[in-house]
Amino acid sequence: MKVGVIGLGAMGAAMASNLAKAGYLHRIWNRTESKAKSLAARINIDVADSVPKLAEECDLILICVSADKDLCEIIERLVPALNNKHIIIDTSTVSAETAIHASSLVANKGAHFLDAPVSGGLEGAKNAQLVMMIGGEADTFNKVQPTLKTISKKQIHLGTTGSGQACKAVNQIMAAGINQAVSEAMAFAQAMKLDLDQVIDVVSSGAAGNWFLQNRAATMVRNNFESGFKLELHHKDLTICRKMAESITAVETRLPIVEMTLIHYQRLMKQGLGEKDISALFQLKQKLFVAKEAD
Repeated sequence: MKVGVIGLGAMGAAMASNLAKAGYLHRIWNRTESKAKSLAARINIDVADSVPKLAEECDLILICVSADKDLCEIIERLVPALNNKHIIIDTSTVSAETAIHASSLVANKGAHFLDAPVSGGLEGAKNAQLVMMIGGEADTFNKVQPTLKTISKKQIHLGTTGSGQACKAVNQIMAAGINQAVSEAMAFAQAMKLDLDQVIDVVSSGAAGNWFLQNRAATMVRNNFESGFKLELHHKDLTICRKMAESITAVETRLPIVEMTLIHYQRLMKQGLGEKDISALFQLKQKLFVAKEAD
């Protein structure tokens, strides 16, 4: 099965590289052509002339873009070139509604669609240790699972189209809560004048230990927010979560963690920190204790 990858940001490029190592990757394409050419030179894979041309040359097409509108644009470009041999796997984080819409357009051409958002961060993408949350036809999932194992450590089929995105929304809400807890707790530890490296070590080993504490706290407390998951992207994801929650019942639904994190992220984005890692939330939490000390 020849694989093509569309969308070569940090996550897409890492997945493409692992597919190339496994011998599956055939073509790549990116809206910013320079990124595609740079990656192509590193992994010795040709850049497709266009999105339709990539579809003509590949059976399995993996998409990794930033937003719902980007996915819709790519699907619209792909559709004229699709037929029943094609399988489209979208690893972007979009709404379940957008995934269902994209799937219907693909199905009209006889092709197959899986919504397959991922978790694990850039480290997981680089090391083929992602977790994939997948919605769509079970037969299609079974067919592509061997390929997906080259970019991820776990692939879970959750049900019909949109199920993957619904599960990713669960993940993003939980990630917001963990970010709130870890950043606030570490700001408290700093205000208590504890050795922060010791705190991270001991707490990581106990019941409150988690991936974010283990992988982001050490850089967070040093005000280093360069690597990881962009704050503006998590803000976008939580906005999707809010809309999905509002669609569940006729009564207005509010998720306190989501609402609080959106407000905090908005403040940080206004400060020009939108492209920094979400652990930049630590800067707001520090101010809680600075204000207290000033009194």
